[in-house]
Amino acid sequence: MVRHLRGVWDSYLSPMLQRPKRLQVAALCYRDRGDDREVLLVTSRDTGRWIIPKGWPIRGLSSPEAAMQEAWEEAGVSDGHLETESIGTYTYDKTLRSGLPVAVETLVYSVEVENLVEDFPEAQERRRKWVSPSDAAGLVRESELKSIFRTL
Repeated sequence: MVRHLRGVWDSYLSPMLQRPKRLQVAALCYRDRGDDREVLLVTSRDTGRWIIPKGWPIRGLSSPEAAMQEAWEEAGVSDGHLETESIGTYTYDKTLRSGLPVAVETLVYSVEVENLVEDFPEAQERRRKWVSPSDAAGLVRESELKSIFRTL
């Protein structure tokens, strides 16, 4: 009986009660130094872990444009070549201000950085650093983002 109820829960009830994943957009910012490629990581404001610039969609902007806006606000990327097709996605659980976790799917857009400035909106709240894609894969927490770095 318990096994039957567990099967009903797993197959029907649990999926109906789950909320769909929320959507964010992210900018994978990079630069080429000769034959070497570097990617730009920033720290999150809450835990200080290494991430790429990301945020919620912005009304009036396309997803890639919103990703570029996040690159400006969080990392100081003032100019760059933005790809309009996503290079991949990753998922993670974000804890909202209320303390509740929500599943988030993040669309990643690549940005070849042409200009990086020191004075940007979140400069006092974050650190940033350039690293190799393989080093970035070792620094970020999300396994799907690690995979994106490893394919660069």
